[in-house]
Amino acid sequence: MDGFHRLLDLEPIEVNLFRGTNPPPEWLVIAKRVFGGQVLAQALVAAQRTVEDIAAHSMHAYFILAGDPQVPIVYEVERVRDGRSFATRRVVAVQHGRPIFIMSVSFHRGEPGFEHSFALPEGVPAPEDIPPMAERGAALARLPERVRAYWTRVRPIELRPVHLDRPPEGTGAGGRQYIWFRTVGPVPDVPELHRAMLAYTSDMTLLETTLIEHGTSVFNDEILAASLDHALWLHRPFRIDDWLLYAQDSPAAGSGRGLARGLIHDRAGRIVASVAQEGLIRLAR
Repeated sequence: MDGFHRLLDLEPIEVNLFRGTNPPPEWLVIAKRVFGGQVLAQALVAAQRTVEDIAAHSMHAYFILAGDPQVPIVYEVERVRDGRSFATRRVVAVQHGRPIFIMSVSFHRGEPGFEHSFALPEGVPAPEDIPPMAERGAALARLPERVRAYWTRVRPIELRPVHLDRPPEGTGAGGRQYIWFRTVGPVPDVPELHRAMLAYTSDMTLLETTLIEHGTSVFNDEILAASLDHALWLHRPFRIDDWLLYAQDSPAAGSGRGLARGLIHDRAGRIVASVAQEGLIRLAR
């Protein structure tokens, strides 16, 4: 958790300009590029540093180039608008003099109004009824080595997938998976930090959902996979150090791209966030 906090504690280097560091190598999903969730979270932190007393409610981002994990990332924030109810920021992440990522963030001052939410999906067990990774030896043993390494990797987020061996094997999961998650340690009562950590986590496992229907995985050497864009909406307060359920599905794929969606529920069943992402899922040439 100390490393997670350092990752999200950007260095201010000028007005509207921030610098973010990269995590240790063992955190990296793919050693040669920065994890997309890191850039999402750091960009959100940069945008949050330029507003006061107003909360982020939606983010829309495009991944332009793969990030270099060997050098810091510079985030430039444009203060597009400051209104009475809403504020807008545009963030550009730069490495080697080139934009690698752009994101628009909208902020809203909370107000009373209509509320509704889908319930938890039926048949999904509680997180306490799902063994932690350290106790799932038999299921892990059936996985390909690279997939097993992903699930057992050192990270600040604990993942408890409901069906551990189903997505990689493609046994009729129907392009759908459910994963409980939370941070491995407590998080201070700073809502901006919880939002940034959720943005980080929202990019985990989502692209994998687009390949479940096809019986393969992003860890297959014959698949070239990468996130192209990412949208995140925050609906109500939550704590990321308590269990949240990430219900993911993939309604469509075509032309070398796959669409994945996610609903993030709290323990009470309420949807606290919604996610959508399109990714490249190309057969390697």
